[in-house]
Amino acid sequence: MQNVIERVLNVLIYLLESPRPVTANDVRRTVPGYSSESDEAFHRMFERDKDVLRGLGIPLELEQDAWGVDLGYTVDPEKYAIADPGLTDSEKAALSLAARMVRLGGSFAGLNGLQKLGGVERGTGFEPFGADLGDDSDTLGKIFEAVAQRSQIDFVYREQDRSLNPYGVAYRRGHWYLMGAKGDEDRVYRVDRVSRVEVGEPDAFKRPKGFSARDFLQAHPWEAGGDEEVEATVFFDDEVAWWAGRTLGVDHQEGGLEVSIPVSNQDAFIGWILSFGPNAEVLAPDELRAALRDRIEASLAGVKP
Repeated sequence: MQNVIERVLNVLIYLLESPRPVTANDVRRTVPGYSSESDEAFHRMFERDKDVLRGLGIPLELEQDAWGVDLGYTVDPEKYAIADPGLTDSEKAALSLAARMVRLGGSFAGLNGLQKLGGVERGTGFEPFGADLGDDSDTLGKIFEAVAQRSQIDFVYREQDRSLNPYGVAYRRGHWYLMGAKGDEDRVYRVDRVSRVEVGEPDAFKRPKGFSARDFLQAHPWEAGGDEEVEATVFFDDEVAWWAGRTLGVDHQEGGLEVSIPVSNQDAFIGWILSFGPNAEVLAPDELRAALRDRIEASLAGVKP
């Protein structure tokens, strides 16, 4: 299965980098893993790989070439990429520098590591762009495998055993995120904190129809960020407890809801808490309470924090 994942990611890189739609024969001649196959075996393999890409939410499309003669495959980078975060020139320069200092399991990543991450920095050749995956460089490959074949996975996260039906994987703010569900509850995990991944049997669950990794992360913005993760304790009163419980995927009882929430993006978390008005209170930690208070005071003073 590892060879399949690497081949599929190679196809994705080729489609993203090609300035024109590419035919099936182009893929066969260019992408490692196809050229030695017979015609029939290649077409079966390529059809399966296209299904994997589409199953991962990749916007794979069939278009005519510039002469209107041949049909070719393409992935629109604008549709594939996340929304423009509006970085300043200084932030772009810092990101460009960081992109050349990627490490996999403590070692500098070459082209092979880059292909496992699924992309290159457009316009600068084959220089690496991605995130630290922690000590286990095979983790992301196993997760891609589980997502592609809809297998339940068992893993360790923050020193606790977890299980998940993995729906997808996305890169955001310097980290890869694993998204899925445990029972009726949605979950988001940072891949570099995941270890000891065990992949179960294929076709163990059905991915929700119309699943979008971008929408999923936007629904859980406080879990996707570059801040050091903290555990926030929040109390929601009776008036809003039902809504908070539904958003967080937890049950609530009469008298309100007190819940612990892992927070990696403090700005997004504070913005979400403020949407509940006076009906939500951050109980801990103290630094998060202080940040929330500063945001409120700045707002009241008419100063953007």
